[in-house]
Amino acid sequence: MPQHSRVTRRLGLKAALAAAVAVPLSSTALSGPSASAGEPRSAGRRLEVMSFNLRFASTTEPNSWAVRRPVMRELLHREAPHVIGTQEGIFHQLLDIGNDLGSHYDWIGTGRLHGSRDESMAVFYDRRRLTPTEYDHFWLSDTPDVIGSNTWGAGFARMVTWVRFRDRRDGGREFYVLNTHFDHASQYARERSAVLIAQRLTTLDRSLPLVVTGDFNVAAHKNVVYDTMLGTGLVDTWDTAAERGPLYATFHGYRPLTPNGDRIDWILTTPRVTTHHASINTFAVDGQFPSDHLPVQASLTLG
Repeated sequence: MPQHSRVTRRLGLKAALAAAVAVPLSSTALSGPSASAGEPRSAGRRLEVMSFNLRFASTTEPNSWAVRRPVMRELLHREAPHVIGTQEGIFHQLLDIGNDLGSHYDWIGTGRLHGSRDESMAVFYDRRRLTPTEYDHFWLSDTPDVIGSNTWGAGFARMVTWVRFRDRRDGGREFYVLNTHFDHASQYARERSAVLIAQRLTTLDRSLPLVVTGDFNVAAHKNVVYDTMLGTGLVDTWDTAAERGPLYATFHGYRPLTPNGDRIDWILTTPRVTTHHASINTFAVDGQFPSDHLPVQASLTLG
């Protein structure tokens, strides 16, 4: 089972791991500024959460990262989520996003291959609101504690990053965020991944609220993977939201959007979390989308 290392311990390893592009977590994460009067939104207890497959930073036109980055920057500034569970981000791309978000954001993540700048399941968070107290990673395989392991026939090594946060605006309430990206090619790997996550959830403090973000590469309500995830006791924020925006397929591949399409990107929570609003964000600038996925968002109260 993973070692639930405290962030303070991991910070001591930062210098040694830097050359391997390990977990980029600033020392300010444990002693950052208190909530600012100038914070752009959500002045109350609501927690704004986004799950976003970023599409890795390629140079291929017409949707290169250089073209998409300004659109991504504007989207994130407009929405200002407190937590962003990202998928597919590679190291320099995550640094770009961190710089664009500003100094009051930080992120936790590591490449899915040992010491690599490969894709991460990075979790961004607003330091004015949240303080990480614990985090870890595991791989979606028969050997989940082996970095880069892939035993289920997945197209790529797949992984999970989870973080335990303290919410300084909600009386110090603690909660977990678990972020993942299931395989695009193998249904078997996706099914095994869902079962492994169900098992790993039992090792967390289940008295605390849990938020799961991810690109699951299967449609909600249409696949056993979805059933397994909800079988752990989680609920789908899209279904439980008091209000929701229009439904679109969350993967568009830079093609015209599909109304009432499949949601393969989800935000799940434990049942006592209240979802006030859920949405699929279609923001674009002059027809340019920030990614080939649409970000999904949920406005939550943890309990």
